[in-house]
Amino acid sequence: MKRIIVFLFAFLPVAIFAQKAIDVQHYKFEVELSDASDAIAGKATITVKFLSGASSLQLDLTSLHDEKGMIAFQVFEKGKILQKAHRDDKLDIYLAIPAKKDEVRTFEINYMGTPDDGLVISKNKYDDRTFFADNWPNRAHNWLPTNDVPGDKASVEFIVIAPSHYKVISNGTLIEEKVLNDKRRTHWKETNPIPTKVMVIGAAKFAIERVDSSYAIPVTAWVYPQDSSKGFFDYALADDILKFYEEYIGPYPYKKLANVQSKTIFGGMENASAIFYNENTVKGDRSSEALLAHEIVHQWFGNTATEKSFAHLWLSEGFATYLTNIYIEQKYGRDSFYKRLEEEKIKVINFTKTTNNPVVDSTSELMDLLNANSYQKGGWVLHMLRNEVGDQQFKKIIQTYYQQFKWSNADTKDFQKVAEKISGKDLNVFFNQWLYQPGIPQLEIKTKIDAEELTIEIEQGKKLFDVVLEVRIVDADGVTTVHPIQVKEKETSFTFKTKGPVQLQIDPDNKLLFELK
Repeated sequence: MKRIIVFLFAFLPVAIFAQKAIDVQHYKFEVELSDASDAIAGKATITVKFLSGASSLQLDLTSLHDEKGMIAFQVFEKGKILQKAHRDDKLDIYLAIPAKKDEVRTFEINYMGTPDDGLVISKNKYDDRTFFADNWPNRAHNWLPTNDVPGDKASVEFIVIAPSHYKVISNGTLIEEKVLNDKRRTHWKETNPIPTKVMVIGAAKFAIERVDSSYAIPVTAWVYPQDSSKGFFDYALADDILKFYEEYIGPYPYKKLANVQSKTIFGGMENASAIFYNENTVKGDRSSEALLAHEIVHQWFGNTATEKSFAHLWLSEGFATYLTNIYIEQKYGRDSFYKRLEEEKIKVINFTKTTNNPVVDSTSELMDLLNANSYQKGGWVLHMLRNEVGDQQFKKIIQTYYQQFKWSNADTKDFQKVAEKISGKDLNVFFNQWLYQPGIPQLEIKTKIDAEELTIEIEQGKKLFDVVLEVRIVDADGVTTVHPIQVKEKETSFTFKTKGPVQLQIDPDNKLLFELK
């Protein structure tokens, strides 16, 4: 079969495919799963808007590699077969009639093959066969023809035909579920535009229960039958988490929230309206509360307001990290909040010792972006912004940014513009030094007490930052004063009048991300 495909390719017209000038409007995927093999059969109906005139269309779809991959064997438009070439993980479709700028057209692609990735077909910890999509960051094209980038969002529907002993979960609303002999046909549809990284299906033996207390939308748990009591108990936390974020950010954007025990390679994967959690996180002790909060935040930031490219991943992961901290703060208090900040600071410090990349990172491999820059440092940037503008304005910035970019895409500059407009402050220095240049401040602090004076000498490392460092002084009479020190030069010295022996606390309220040398 491989030889025949290559032979046919040689006769097709040659085209140069640069960046895809398309905007996918809608995907309809029909996928058949089997217990006989790991091969799948698929039909994709894709509606595309051409952003410029074109004589061809290119989609991402993994080609055959060592017997795994997909074979696109037919492409149609309005019932007429089109010429195509499928190689180097790209599906090139040659249009019978060239497309005009802003023209919307629909194509049907019939394909089949064995996924090497993207759709994980395996056995769960109880040795039961399962099928779980795991598309992040750009792994959807291993089993679906897509424009597999976060910047091109589309509505999606999945029609899955699987052996009848499987239940199928996916994005959106359940349209139909029908058992036909020994097979089950399940149709889910999401009408809002979402990125391909969170378009998924999951098929397994599931125990299913609604775990919310008569909430506006169903909050459900989909867990392995062997873990039903543990999973229902753990995932019931999603009810209160969802209510908190609706108050803090805005109305929940989807029509359901399914929490799914799965075989994702990650701790959790924020698939739109159907979050997949690693199967081992179900323990029955609610120890994964922060994980649930993190993934639920993504329903707003990452899924609904999406980064334009993965270089700005912190707009997803940094937001989820810090808003998880805010949830912990309101539920368990400031001490728990500070504990998380300290733990995250240590991760950032350790990361900066081995990596010299900024948070906005267009050079790293995509999987390598799952690092302390995107998560913990991104979260700390939001924490410092909160201290810069105040709690109320920070909350308004978060809400305004979400509303402005709901169902669309944004980058760091877009978020900066919102923050500056709401706060009325010029935040250019803040954003540049924390997000576009690598590292964090390294401060060496020395103190001298002479008579009734305290001198604090601060020396920065090689990279200079412009920051405010707070110090708290408690004098011999127990009088407490807090002093903000502007640190932007290589060496900074401040002298304070004080009385007798003093206690000195550096950054007492955890407002600054820095390494104390």
